[in-house]
Amino acid sequence: MTQLTREFGAYVIGTGRAADRHRALDFGATEFVDLDNDTLEDIGGADLVFDVIGGDIQKRSAGLIRSGRTLVTIAGPPKARPAHGQAIDFVVLPDRAQLGEIVQRARDGRLRTNIGNVAILDDAVTAFNPTERTSGQTIIRVRP
Repeated sequence: MTQLTREFGAYVIGTGRAADRHRALDFGATEFVDLDNDTLEDIGGADLVFDVIGGDIQKRSAGLIRSGRTLVTIAGPPKARPAHGQAIDFVVLPDRAQLGEIVQRARDGRLRTNIGNVAILDDAVTAFNPTERTSGQTIIRVRP
């Protein structure tokens, strides 16, 4: 997401834990806020917040939205709403042309991936319930 928003001219502020700082900046964030040690509210007004965490972070993020702007979440239906903006529950619908464009960007090197774990289908439950924190996306291989 960071790479695509930067490509279209957005000023991106990444958030996460201290261990995520380098990766967020490397993938294109202009700034980084460490959620354990920095104050999220110091960001000020934002035109768009893309929430992948939900809960308290979503609630705090809703307070950052400028009037008339948007909070988008993939963490389920929004529980928090900006005072003078909108909240959207982002659901991905497969679109062959769009997925093809993403694949082409990755093949061309215009879009880098962040794959942390690849597991076979039989190990999917374990892969999505790790005993330790993993970095990157989990990929389930349907065919060996």
